[in-house]
Amino acid sequence: MPDSKQSAPSKGKAAPDEFKGWLFKWTNYLKGYQRRWFVLSNGLLSYYRTQAEMAHTCRGTINLAGAYIDVEDSCNFVISNGGTQCYHLKASSEVERQRWVTALELAKAKAIRLMESGASDDDEDGQSHTSPDKNEIQNTLRILSAKLEDLNTCNDLIAKHGAALQRSLSELEMLDKENSTDVQSKIKAVNERATLFRITSNAMINACADYLDLAQTQGRKWQKTLQYEREQRLRLEETVETLARQHNSLEQQVRAQASQGSLKTAANDKAAADGKPESTAGSDDEDGEFFDAIDETPDSEFRTITIPDSHLTHRRTPSGVSAASMASEASEGAGKDFVYISSSDEEANEKPEELPGKAKKKLERTGSQHSVDSTSSSGGPRTPQTPSKVPKEPRRRRRTRIPEKPNISLNLWSIMKNCIGKELSKIPMPVNFNEPLSMLQRLTEDFEYSDILNKAAQLESSTEQLAYVAAFTASAYSTTTQRTGKPFNPLLGETYELDLTEEFGWRAITEQVSHHPPAAAAYVDSKHGWESWQEFTMTSKFRGKYLNIIPQGIAHLKFTDTGNHYTWRKVTSIVHNIIVGKLWIDQSGEMDIVNHKTGDKCHLVYTPYSYFSRETPRKVTGVVTDKDGQAHYVLSGTWDKKIEYAKIVKDQTGGNGRGKSVYQTTAPRVIWLRTNPPPWNTTMYNFTEMAMMLNEPEEGAAPTDSRNRPDQRAMENGSWNEANTLKVQLEEKQRAKRKQREAEQAQAAADGKTYEGYKPCWFEKRLDPQTKNFIHMYKGTYWDCKEAGDFAHCPDIYL
Repeated sequence: MPDSKQSAPSKGKAAPDEFKGWLFKWTNYLKGYQRRWFVLSNGLLSYYRTQAEMAHTCRGTINLAGAYIDVEDSCNFVISNGGTQCYHLKASSEVERQRWVTALELAKAKAIRLMESGASDDDEDGQSHTSPDKNEIQNTLRILSAKLEDLNTCNDLIAKHGAALQRSLSELEMLDKENSTDVQSKIKAVNERATLFRITSNAMINACADYLDLAQTQGRKWQKTLQYEREQRLRLEETVETLARQHNSLEQQVRAQASQGSLKTAANDKAAADGKPESTAGSDDEDGEFFDAIDETPDSEFRTITIPDSHLTHRRTPSGVSAASMASEASEGAGKDFVYISSSDEEANEKPEELPGKAKKKLERTGSQHSVDSTSSSGGPRTPQTPSKVPKEPRRRRRTRIPEKPNISLNLWSIMKNCIGKELSKIPMPVNFNEPLSMLQRLTEDFEYSDILNKAAQLESSTEQLAYVAAFTASAYSTTTQRTGKPFNPLLGETYELDLTEEFGWRAITEQVSHHPPAAAAYVDSKHGWESWQEFTMTSKFRGKYLNIIPQGIAHLKFTDTGNHYTWRKVTSIVHNIIVGKLWIDQSGEMDIVNHKTGDKCHLVYTPYSYFSRETPRKVTGVVTDKDGQAHYVLSGTWDKKIEYAKIVKDQTGGNGRGKSVYQTTAPRVIWLRTNPPPWNTTMYNFTEMAMMLNEPEEGAAPTDSRNRPDQRAMENGSWNEANTLKVQLEEKQRAKRKQREAEQAQAAADGKTYEGYKPCWFEKRLDPQTKNFIHMYKGTYWDCKEAGDFAHCPDIYL
């Protein structure tokens, strides 16, 4: 039974809301999580070592009014105020964690409401910011009605005196100028009526001012109340959604236990007959693991921008920079991040940037488009907008589930001695470290949020388009937060195709063009006016504690309408806790995205995570500059959640002498927002919906397609022992073919002949006009061969 409890109200008077209980709090790497007594009361969360300490010693308190609450997994959650206080907590169960999170959210909402109520008392002469009761609304309506009656009366008087004034003026014009007596009397009458008209007009103006002031005062108050009710509704919806997921999970567990019950009964009968007791599988003790505590801070409102000069004068550094040195630089340079000065008083908008009217209409004509919001923000498997005409043939329904990952343990120390110091591509790793996807499929998955490029293709400004391209490059890393499995190394000649033209307007073809060193070539074309290609290579070293993955290839993106051609290199990925603890992946380094047509450049900085730093985890910052070095946009966000951008309206750098640039910007807008994965993905390798459909069998695909790879398919189906056996056989076959090619090359050299060597089927080496290097570029023949069913020239690489 959980220790947390909510205090019961005392007799005659309700006691304040209070929540108490034991939680595990992260202290340091030596002691790990320690058991502490937590008390939630009056919007404050305090903790003690024991219950007895409540009378004399409080170990720490955090105010929930400005706190940020984030759930990490089934038992862990984080509370941070964006400053020095950050509690990494762990509950004894998922139900217990949900009780605490719900209580904390309610206490936070109440604390914010009380704080806003106090501010409203100061701003509105003692009027409280609470929901108005029925009497207050009736009184306000009665006052507004009386003011409206005054306005109607003033309006009638103005009409009456205005008509009289007009008659006097007409009579004055018709009088004979020689009759001075009548003229004088008429002028006097005109002055009197003009005075009456002025008095009535002033009364009308004052009545209008009173009415407007009262309406504005009440309007602000009701607007705040309405906003509060909306927030409460959203919190309630989130709570209901969480309960629905938990209910679904409990139903699945009950069904699984019911089905296992019959199996256990049969097993018991058999065990009794054989004289052997039934064995049950044990589970690992989670308390024995240590985790790297990741700090989480709320997204603050953008006010001032302070940018180091390195964003403007950066030159690419060698890729071998150590993560430790980068982390120390990030912790020492706390003032190097962006602070925003907003030229507008309105709050930062969480909605994406709206396109111009012309571009928006053009987007609507192109077919299915996707908006960046909380319900649909990726170019992956999402529901597109309904077209105006019903298609003749229904679109193919892609799968949204794969077989669940089996619970198979692995002894790391049994293979560790053979791995240290070797290159990753040469280590015979078992599939226990893998996920049932090929590296070719992971490269294709980078285009999950292709809708960002669709919108960028409609923009006329090259610098704004570059900001969208930068957000797209960051979105490619969003799937790595929980995905710690290693993709299968492709075999030489292995291919992968993905045709999503009907769903999202693009299709991709990827091929493994070299084995030593390993290299893959990819090409993606879209009917929305862009194409992308790259030759992806990387170096990877296993260091015992962590794994460095350093990409070497260059990615290209070209918009066909404008001819804007962008290139960039990916940043370094680091896999932590290889031996002890929970695996997690971090991205660090610097990225330059260059428009070779206009000379525009975006410099992005991926800040490495440091336990001792106050930086937001997984933080990304960047500046978009033109060919003259003038900054136009700034970007900020995280590579696992969202990217925002803001237009620079004024350079306030001046001579601060600190090597930083300060800009005044407009309110930031969201370019990219991550789509939450399905709730059942934790048992399916933490795949997103798009990842689940990547290995779905495809009719008519080439025989070398990754979907036809037997070891990968066996792993997806849960047959890991079979997958390990097939993997070894495939690698032996590949080695035998390589030795055969080496023998043929030696024989050709002995005979004085030229040996061409292996040639890819769908890509060929050509000179890249941008980088002046030879890279593998798409021939343009794959889709025609698929339509004709002609794959006779494909190599035999599988069993």
